[in-house]
Amino acid sequence: MTAIRPPPCGPQSTRSSPHPAARPAPPAARTAAPSTVAGELGADRPLSSTTGDQFGDALTALWGNSAPSTWNQRRAAVASFLAWAARNGYPAPALPAGVERRSEIHDHTRAVDRAAVERLLTRRDIPLREKTLWRMLYETAGRAIEILGIDIEDLELDARRAKVTSKGGDTEYVYWASGTAHLLPRLIRGRTRGPVFLSERRPGPARRPPAKDICPHTGRARLGYDRARILLDQYTRAPTTPGLDLHQLRHSAATHLGEVNTTLHLIMAKGRWRNPRTAARYVKPGAVAVAEATELLDITPPRRS
Repeated sequence: MTAIRPPPCGPQSTRSSPHPAARPAPPAARTAAPSTVAGELGADRPLSSTTGDQFGDALTALWGNSAPSTWNQRRAAVASFLAWAARNGYPAPALPAGVERRSEIHDHTRAVDRAAVERLLTRRDIPLREKTLWRMLYETAGRAIEILGIDIEDLELDARRAKVTSKGGDTEYVYWASGTAHLLPRLIRGRTRGPVFLSERRPGPARRPPAKDICPHTGRARLGYDRARILLDQYTRAPTTPGLDLHQLRHSAATHLGEVNTTLHLIMAKGRWRNPRTAARYVKPGAVAVAEATELLDITPPRRS
């Protein structure tokens, strides 16, 4: 009897095995989603006695109220597993037509125009720490969690770069421009080790973070993502509009590079995106660039004075 339990990533066994777990599946089917659905339906339940509607009901029960992107990812993983099982001769159903992909709404206004970024980064009422962090996020096109995780030992000030731990745990470099190069030495003056970005005060005994997140010179903790997010929102919100979020600075950097005709491959290298489709979401030209391009289509002859 063939159980629902999804296949592992282990070595391939013989095609005569009656269980789908005995043969390796494609990467999309190795995620946690098929295992979670199997737990919902009963991992030892025969696959042949489970209908597509039952798989659909399990998906809906588990992720029906999730964001469209989450739903689409989980649905795709389960569909991939079922398709793989069917291709290999197992009695696997297909997901019903009603269990379909959901539209993912992308906010194409998230990129901030270059002039607005410049105004923000040159405001005189912004403290040095925030000004350095925001400029560094923009100039490196780095993820906020990566930049906040930088230690002084990771900095190579002369080369204008620093080591970061990126998604997946890889160690990579981020590079900054003259603005960050001017601010960083002022921010870390008198410190030679520990986090670059520090919280305002020392942590209490009940909330003491790991030693690597404590500055050995001041005893203050590393600045956290939530606090950094709140501060950017507070400094940039207006009575009728919400404030910026940290990711918008990375998004804006990619958009601005695209507006000056930087190639997609170079933008991918700058932001360390591995998938061109992912990077392409961020390099849509902004409203100013579109307006300027429209002027190129103006064929109205100039008026005589």
